[in-house]
Amino acid sequence: MDISSFDDLLQASRAQPEPQRLLFVFAGVELPDDATPEQRERFEAGQGGALHPLMCVDKRPGELASFSQLVEEASQFGQNNWGIVFAAAMSGTVNRAPTSQDAEEPLQRMVEAIKRGEHGGYIPFDVQGHAVQIG
Repeated sequence: MDISSFDDLLQASRAQPEPQRLLFVFAGVELPDDATPEQRERFEAGQGGALHPLMCVDKRPGELASFSQLVEEASQFGQNNWGIVFAAAMSGTVNRAPTSQDAEEPLQRMVEAIKRGEHGGYIPFDVQGHAVQIG
């Protein structure tokens, strides 16, 4: 299934034969201190910058009705300055759904990977819930 929006992600995760847990890392975009004038110009035009994780959360697909609900929950934790949210899914088994405790280590690995700029295995969504290409 082609995932071009957050709704597509929810639909795909609900359609899986094994129960899923969705993992999210909200990241801000900033301009590094040592940016060149060209990088500054691109950043001001809405391109480029460095990603830095702000917060992470895990949810069962049934706990989310929409992207706006996820955004609202993030804002309740004071996270309004993010630019990208990365998503991944982890599968359980037919008899057992993954728990939040099961998700702790994978979420931390996601955070560390994003810090290193290794985000190819995750689906990035912009602030409107549209899947985007990075790079």
